[in-house]
Amino acid sequence: MNAVDGPLAGRHLALYLTGEHNCSYLPGHRARTLFVDPTASIDGATYQALVDQGFRRSGAHVYRPACLGCAACVPVRVPVADFVPDRSQRRNWRRNSAELNLLDTPAAFKPSHFDIYRRYLRARHPEGGMADDASEDSYRRFLVERWGGSTRFIELRLGERLVGVAVTDVIEHGLSAVYTFFDPADSERSPGTFAILAQIEAARRLGVPYLYLGYWLRDSAKMRYKERFRPIEAWDGQTWVRFERTRPLDFG
Repeated sequence: MNAVDGPLAGRHLALYLTGEHNCSYLPGHRARTLFVDPTASIDGATYQALVDQGFRRSGAHVYRPACLGCAACVPVRVPVADFVPDRSQRRNWRRNSAELNLLDTPAAFKPSHFDIYRRYLRARHPEGGMADDASEDSYRRFLVERWGGSTRFIELRLGERLVGVAVTDVIEHGLSAVYTFFDPADSERSPGTFAILAQIEAARRLGVPYLYLGYWLRDSAKMRYKERFRPIEAWDGQTWVRFERTRPLDFG
């Protein structure tokens, strides 16, 4: 058990450290995870402070990696007022914003969402435990379960057909991208990139400064794409460090 430093120190928020387990991102690596006490009442200010110290949410659990001898998982966020898309991102936005409709909905279970979620996992993560446990119950626990804050499901639709869903938490200083899944048949239009661009635009409309993207890993192709959204800020364990487009991320 431990306590959180900084703005949360007065809360005496208990943390629990897991034993070592297989790393979800780097094959052959072992990981440990630090969890916030699941019985704790986490209000908006507390959740924001946790996110600002590199924590993420999965279902009702708030966590961050705490691995022995490894700091490969680097929390990153986009300062949305300063974000400038690159050529590929501009092309993605022009095409998809012209063809897809964005529908902002409350977090809720929908069979159409779950169907695409299962197909996405089978196509994109066939080797992972998530694909093996793509049950309705696990899906509900991961993305739909009530946790005390505000979560939105942003639907990407081509006419009436659902293309994908971006799940995002609304917090005091921004949006926190929880998970995005899409129909594998639409992979050629790069809906994952479009979902991030859509969340950046949503944060701008809300007048909040950041889109939190979770963890960037230099040695994981599935997580490295986040460095393309510039400028980007990375948490070094003490403060957020800004990286312009010309400066490579050198953490991990």
